[in-house]
Amino acid sequence: MKILVINGPNLNMLGIREPSIYGPQSYEALVEYIRTAAQELGCEVEIFQSNHEGALVDRIQEAYGVFDGIVLNPAAYTHSSIAILDALKAVALPAVEVHLSDIQSREPFRRISYPAMACLKTYAGLGFAGYREALCFLCQYLGGLL
Repeated sequence: MKILVINGPNLNMLGIREPSIYGPQSYEALVEYIRTAAQELGCEVEIFQSNHEGALVDRIQEAYGVFDGIVLNPAAYTHSSIAILDALKAVALPAVEVHLSDIQSREPFRRISYPAMACLKTYAGLGFAGYREALCFLCQYLGGLL
């Protein structure tokens, strides 16, 4: 089972950017966490990060026919990107949205998620553990256990 994990803008700045909201750990620590979780769950992951909306859209499109599912943290594009929503709908791969912080308890503009409209589930406010939950859910879903 192959899962593409996509991280959006500013996630490369984890540990530096607002650690009181996003935590003190680095992006490299997140990547290692995701790889370890995937190995424990018996799935293969590829991890991609970009600060550019078009690059995220391109990577989603490139996933078609290559990956079984997508875990996506669109970051700030959560609240503005119909292009990412449309790309998810176009490839029609099972997708799960992840957010390190609880977007529903933050500023009102952060409570809207366009990509979530094409996702099976959203995990928010669990920090790094949200990625593990998303991978676990996708593995079970793709394995026909859900």
